[in-house]
Amino acid sequence: MDNKTGDTVNSAAARVRTAHARYTGTDRPEAWIAVRDLDDLLAEAHRIDAAAQAGADLPLAGTVFAAKDNIDVAGLPTTAASPSFAYQPEQDATGVARLRAAGAICLGKTNLDQFATGLVGTRSPYGPVRSAADPALISGGSSSGSAVAVAGGIVDFALGTDTAGSGRVPAALGGLVGIKATLGLVPVDGVVPACPSYDCLTVFAPRLDLATRAVQIMAGPSSLDPASRPWPADAPLAAPPAPRIALPRPEALTALDPDFTPLWEAAIARCEAAGFQTAPIDVQPLLDAALLLYEGALVAERHAAFGHRLDADDTDPTVAQIVRSADKFTAADLATDQQRLRRIRLDAAALLAGFDALLLPTAPAHPSLAAVAADPIGVNARMGTYTNFVNLLDMAAVAVPAGQAGTKGFGVSLIVPAFADQTAIDLAARYLDTPAPQLAPQGADLVVFGAHLRGEPLNHQLTDLAARYTGPVRTAPAYRMYALDTTPPKPLVVRDPNGASLPGERWQLSPAALGRFLAALPAPMTLGKVELDDGTWATGFTAAAPEGAQDITAAGGWRAWRQ
Repeated sequence: MDNKTGDTVNSAAARVRTAHARYTGTDRPEAWIAVRDLDDLLAEAHRIDAAAQAGADLPLAGTVFAAKDNIDVAGLPTTAASPSFAYQPEQDATGVARLRAAGAICLGKTNLDQFATGLVGTRSPYGPVRSAADPALISGGSSSGSAVAVAGGIVDFALGTDTAGSGRVPAALGGLVGIKATLGLVPVDGVVPACPSYDCLTVFAPRLDLATRAVQIMAGPSSLDPASRPWPADAPLAAPPAPRIALPRPEALTALDPDFTPLWEAAIARCEAAGFQTAPIDVQPLLDAALLLYEGALVAERHAAFGHRLDADDTDPTVAQIVRSADKFTAADLATDQQRLRRIRLDAAALLAGFDALLLPTAPAHPSLAAVAADPIGVNARMGTYTNFVNLLDMAAVAVPAGQAGTKGFGVSLIVPAFADQTAIDLAARYLDTPAPQLAPQGADLVVFGAHLRGEPLNHQLTDLAARYTGPVRTAPAYRMYALDTTPPKPLVVRDPNGASLPGERWQLSPAALGRFLAALPAPMTLGKVELDDGTWATGFTAAAPEGAQDITAAGGWRAWRQ
């Protein structure tokens, strides 16, 4: 306990005091637009500490986060980096509300490229946000302040938004993890729209597990967001043991800063050392699709969202120039580009068929503030080379740090189809050599004791269905194991009060995968309930012991008998 404050170590109150003190001493004040009063923060922290002590389930208790200032937080104005636009929200955005209900405390609101239009972090009347590592370099945008608040150690994690890469580019430049989930998986009600069909709420964190936990808590449909989407019944729950990763051909890397080339090559080598099978593909169709976001009629969505604000005195001139380009397009142009985009989505799916993910540099460069000032549109366009297409093509991505060239941050992104978010998380974990957290919802449990164990000949029947291994189990001491005369060999576990406790494994399958697995089971196998040694029951293989089958219970399990 702190003798001065009376706060318990690791309490929410202690964490709030630390975060607020770091904020008051920060050398990047431009990262923030509004911060809550310390007394207000402590009042919320004490409520959380009391609830946690009383046994409340608060998985994020003791954490502090920041929210990009185009995301509503009750009690703080929302400006979208346009003071004349500011309004006072009556309630939290759904994502914020879910985090606070889980015990996280919002310290304040962070700076951004105005109306979330930019990837550089300089288009704000509150000032350009400098890199946490080098004040001469940009932080990346549009979620600039959120990334710097995390990179500077003020908050544990922060919320950004992402339409063209704003939840990923700042992560790369700041050495952070950035998770951009499938469109609609995290509701965006309470978020000032930039390009509503393609806007996402994202998370920055120093660690994959914390970023994943925050996204997991925010995910799920909201009645306030008509574009929110539930997890489908066939969402994969795990990456395969030997994943296939697509890489860009060298000609697609001309935008890459030469200083980043060794880091990119090292990232590929790291993937291969982690067991990834890599192969080059022509990604140019994806990069061409990215041009539709700003150079095509899709920019009309931005004009519809905030075009009425372009004549305000505090509107950033570069933002205004970009959005006014929508004036040259007709409704027919928009319909044409939307149809073109649907065609490209089909082509992209065919291009990536047979691969589990696409690996790309997250950002091609880490420019200086001076370079952006000299060419604000050109430099910004380059920054979105490898990110702009992802939301357009309804894909998900996890950005991970991949080193530095001096003070310039470099990162790579693992990009997957819609709702394959767990695959991207698992691959990122292998790349980072850290345990893989679970983002996808809990699947149906299946316990196995023989040929479906890891390393056994039928295990592929689980991994081919993207099943997730969740740990070892043992039956209650009331089962016998019989060896079946099959190819490949497999056992049968049968309940017997005079039996033994047998070792096995627990797996999770999506509801659709469990159905396919059950449909493929050969006789005499079927699925039923197996009692475990902790008194719970789980789904597993059951059947009556065939006449004459060899009883191998005394061996102590399938692997022991096989050995």
